[in-house]
Amino acid sequence: MFKYLTEFFSFTRKELNGLLVFCMLLLIVLLVPLAASWFRSQETYDFSRFKKEIAEFRASEIKRSGHNYHKDYEDVEALAKAPVYFRFNPNQLPEADWQKLGLSKKQIRVIKNYEAKGGKFWKKEDLKRIYSIDALMYSKLEPYINIPEEYHAYGRVTEEGGGARKYFKNIAVVVDLNSADSATLQTVRGIGPVLASRIVRYRDRLGGFCRKEQLREVYGIDSVRYSSLEGQIIVNSGPVRKLNFNTATFDEIKGYPYLSYKQMNAIIQYRKQHGPYSGINDLKKIAILNEEILRKIAPYLIF
Repeated sequence: MFKYLTEFFSFTRKELNGLLVFCMLLLIVLLVPLAASWFRSQETYDFSRFKKEIAEFRASEIKRSGHNYHKDYEDVEALAKAPVYFRFNPNQLPEADWQKLGLSKKQIRVIKNYEAKGGKFWKKEDLKRIYSIDALMYSKLEPYINIPEEYHAYGRVTEEGGGARKYFKNIAVVVDLNSADSATLQTVRGIGPVLASRIVRYRDRLGGFCRKEQLREVYGIDSVRYSSLEGQIIVNSGPVRKLNFNTATFDEIKGYPYLSYKQMNAIIQYRKQHGPYSGINDLKKIAILNEEILRKIAPYLIF
């Protein structure tokens, strides 16, 4: 056993020489950085200029934060706490007057967007519909709101030649959706120029309204707005344009709002394969036409 250990830990002369050279190289590597740092002169740094710049920056920051932010914030708060109230008509009121009443720029922007879409304030309570006006602010403004009599009872104001203003009192106005043009539709309270144009375009695509409930299919008319319009509209189904699915081409029905591209193509292909339709029951044989679609298109079909 001892013999094997001796042979394992013993070195030849050549191996001892190599080990000695390795140790010398290792010692040199360790001593070189120490020697370099010993002979190299110590560098010195001057931080006085840097400290001066820091002091100037801190002084300017204190000045800016103390004046531009805190003081301006206090001015805004003071202005918000002490608005200047006066009697006003909220319709087309200049932004400067809204600011005097204590409204922020965001609140004024919401009001102006509402007016740009054809919105008007017919009575005091209409101002509460602006989501940026909370109940507290409305309670402060309400005593000063002064809407002219011409705006009441669905009143409309139009411009005449020479800048003169003429007022119309369209009391209990009722408009036929199928015969009214864009200007006539705007006499309905709650319908502005943009919405009137959408109604006319949708009516042209549809071929006319069969039920006034179809007005909810126009983009921008939700259940709340429809409830406010319902009592002011009627539908005369006489002018409704009919579709003959036995003769209509794809181009003639491609703009129809109730049918998708696949459904239109299926109607044409089924007619080519099985011949003319005898009635709406034949359309029930087309798998992609469900009962809801057939109910909607039934008033517009002839065979």
